[in-house]
Amino acid sequence: MPDMPANDDARFMRLALAEARAAAAAGEVPVGAVLVKDGLVIATGRNAPIDRHDPTAHAEVVALRAAAQVLGNYRLDGCSLYVTLEPCAMCSGAMLHARLARVVYAAPDPRTGAAGSVIDLFQHAQLNHQTTVTGGVLAEEGAELLRGFFKERRMNPHPLREDAVRTPDAAFDGLPGYPWAPHYLSDLPALDGLRMHYLDEGPPLRQAQGDRPLTWFCLHGNPAWSYLYRKMIPVFLASGARVVAPDLIGFGRSDKPKKEGAHSFTWHRQVLLEFVERLDLRNVVLVVQDWGGLLGLTLPLATPGRYRGLLVMNTTLATGEAALSPGFVAWRTMCAQNPEFDVARLFARGNPQMNAQECAAYNAPFPDRGHRAALRAFPPMVPEHADDDGAAVSRQARDFWATQWQGQSLMAIGQQDPVLGEPVMRALRASIRGCPEPMLLPQAGHFVQEHGAAIAESAVRHFADAASG
Repeated sequence: MPDMPANDDARFMRLALAEARAAAAAGEVPVGAVLVKDGLVIATGRNAPIDRHDPTAHAEVVALRAAAQVLGNYRLDGCSLYVTLEPCAMCSGAMLHARLARVVYAAPDPRTGAAGSVIDLFQHAQLNHQTTVTGGVLAEEGAELLRGFFKERRMNPHPLREDAVRTPDAAFDGLPGYPWAPHYLSDLPALDGLRMHYLDEGPPLRQAQGDRPLTWFCLHGNPAWSYLYRKMIPVFLASGARVVAPDLIGFGRSDKPKKEGAHSFTWHRQVLLEFVERLDLRNVVLVVQDWGGLLGLTLPLATPGRYRGLLVMNTTLATGEAALSPGFVAWRTMCAQNPEFDVARLFARGNPQMNAQECAAYNAPFPDRGHRAALRAFPPMVPEHADDDGAAVSRQARDFWATQWQGQSLMAIGQQDPVLGEPVMRALRASIRGCPEPMLLPQAGHFVQEHGAAIAESAVRHFADAASG
């Protein structure tokens, strides 16, 4: 095959660079490739080993596979492959097996390059096929893409993992009733580099370590996030307390793994246990609802001395011993059948007092399907059978609350909740030692915190009276 004119090499390499940029946008190392036959692009590829869970999904291999399908032949005679980084040994071997006429690359790879930088597989005379190699075409552009990609990860204190996405900060600008500054951590062992967001408001940490005012530890559920507590946080703060409200991984401003399989009951519980230890939360009133309760009600088992009170709203302990409520089964079915359901519409339907901007704020963390893996993963994660993940620790938690709990409790029930409403909550109350008659909210649904100011005011009085008594 005759050599391509230099201007054609540059033209095709620019197409490969566009693929590399698309790889970077998806969190992959920015390498792109295009495969050309008779002056026409017949296939493209970009790095995708993280997304595909495939160590062979390098840009070159992706392009080779696509081209073989187009031509109906694994031999790619007369074809040229353009790639933005010198190919590795694996990709070089695949190119030789495919009988490529020519390989053109941009930047050299001094660590793994197999076209001359470390080894040169293409120069072995013993091979029964010889492929022509041209390096250095738009080399600086290819190298700059790689430098920028890795520089961002070195300089960013919370670099984005390649198997996760992160909602842009702009999505959270100007949300009504949510003025608090974000806090982040990513170095908990269970997080393994994922960035977790939380609110931490109230007395400075130094003061909190001194006289230890109450800490209201507020845990949300699915598909909510810490925005759910915006009506309760001001009341708690006005009492002189500290408020800590994390976003579970997959929700809010926290990082969102791309794959549903990243989520499990045990893993999320471990993240929360490490979070409590890292922030050294003490004198805690545990505030829970929905998944905040399924997970949160198991936390005091590990360190009961940290917890002084419990404010529990529309949730349950899923022990695997009793059938899930019909309302929850219906919710789980709806999620499975409509995985792209409108979160804002869900809140609007159950909370007619909310305005459109408040409802839309619940959509902010989930701009597209790629950010919604947790919303799909959580409904089937609820333990249904005795040996399901989380069921055993939930049974231990039930026994703890029934026989070992030494703190004060308060329950609030949104009576319009079709999923975890009054029957479920009354059964839970029977398992909480010393829990008084619940506060009933006839107009509130599942997301009872949307009526949260009144609940928070009652809770502040309740726990203050308990302390003085």
